[in-house]
Amino acid sequence: MSTGKAQIIKHQGIVESVDGHQVCVRILQASACSACAAARLCRSSEAKEKVVTAYCAGSAVPVVGEQVTIEGKLSQGLWATVWAYVLPLVLMIAVLMIVVSMTESEGLGALAAVCSLVPYYTGLYMMRDRFQKRLMFVVQ
Repeated sequence: MSTGKAQIIKHQGIVESVDGHQVCVRILQASACSACAAARLCRSSEAKEKVVTAYCAGSAVPVVGEQVTIEGKLSQGLWATVWAYVLPLVLMIAVLMIVVSMTESEGLGALAAVCSLVPYYTGLYMMRDRFQKRLMFVVQ
């Protein structure tokens, strides 16, 4: 799983579609996923099959139906986890504490904390193109 300093996540899959240098690859979950250290962070371990978008780094673009290996860095999964779970939790706790200290109403604080996620996840959705560039698998 690791090569050199960077830990690499590798998956084999079959090309579903090709659009320029972007390739949609269907990944079949192997039994080895349960033993993988990144299984909790890797999106492909959530289901039996997953279609992910990968970028072709070389000049040879695979064809539909071809079996390919895609790679991604473990740090990409950790980075995505921070943005998707850790920062929203910190935001909710901060909003809860601020609203409760200002209003002395736990119910209002809880409502404000949950509602604070709406603009947060809306912002993430609006920046999805930026995130997609940083969280891209590469066809090897």
